[in-house]
Amino acid sequence: MAEKSSVQSLGYVVIETRDPAKWNDYLANVVGAMPNGKGEDGATRFRLDDRAARFRIMESDTDRFAVAGWEMADEQSFDAMIEQLREAGRDVTNEDANSRDVTALASSTDPAGNRLEIFYSAKTASTAFESPAGVSGFVTGKIGMGHVVYGTLKFQETHDFYLNVMGFGDTDLPEIEAGPPGSPKMGIAFMHAATGRHHSVAVIQIPEPPAGCVHIMVEAKTRADVDAGYERMLAANVPVSATLGQHMNDEVISFYMQTPSGFDLEFGWDGLVVDPATWVPTAHTEVSKWGHEWAWQKAMAEEKAAKEKAD
Repeated sequence: MAEKSSVQSLGYVVIETRDPAKWNDYLANVVGAMPNGKGEDGATRFRLDDRAARFRIMESDTDRFAVAGWEMADEQSFDAMIEQLREAGRDVTNEDANSRDVTALASSTDPAGNRLEIFYSAKTASTAFESPAGVSGFVTGKIGMGHVVYGTLKFQETHDFYLNVMGFGDTDLPEIEAGPPGSPKMGIAFMHAATGRHHSVAVIQIPEPPAGCVHIMVEAKTRADVDAGYERMLAANVPVSATLGQHMNDEVISFYMQTPSGFDLEFGWDGLVVDPATWVPTAHTEVSKWGHEWAWQKAMAEEKAAKEKAD
């Protein structure tokens, strides 16, 4: 029996928005991505490295995370993945590869209804990467541009899909309270692609978010980049979703901020890369080693302080 094809990494994301100008300003001046004109799909492209586009911003009548573009190693693995998707009962459509600056492109959906694209051989830009906000660089290369986290009540079905159809591997499988103490526990599946970023996709056992995903993540090359990014976020009055902190499972030091389309973006540094051949899945029950005060936690603390002051 032939070995199954596996996704290599998260290659790009497509985001829909009613306000492209707001996204353009956010990506260039807060995140620090480099504008790269428009693609054949009409999207405004932004770079994190030598690729022509890691972010594709599409004007739309809605605001949401629209597509995760999953990179395959080569034509053979691309063709094999199409067959795996069809064998799993998923509809697959061949797409115009030029529209995404790649050599071959196909689209499908996961069991939660999230649209996905697979591709191989992405185009590179003709100039060196230079961040408009002064970010020293982003950690990409073979491990991809970062990760995406989805929410769905079809948790087990979606987890099984990424594991058994898309070829991801389990990295961390915790159960964590979904909010204040005493809240119901939710399952989470953090999954690595073939190149080993701690997780390129994760699925959380919650209702599907209206904004299309829970969050996406990009990884800067230095801690100084994270601190400077935090300052840019505050200066631009971007809503803080979680303060600086360090996660238990992937060890990344990061903060979370709201994007113009309503989902969050995690801006981090020094994430764990695992060896897919030897990794044994963990089950962390604590989210962070330190920091990461979430907006709901801050609101609860402020409410408690105000009540105590009134009493």
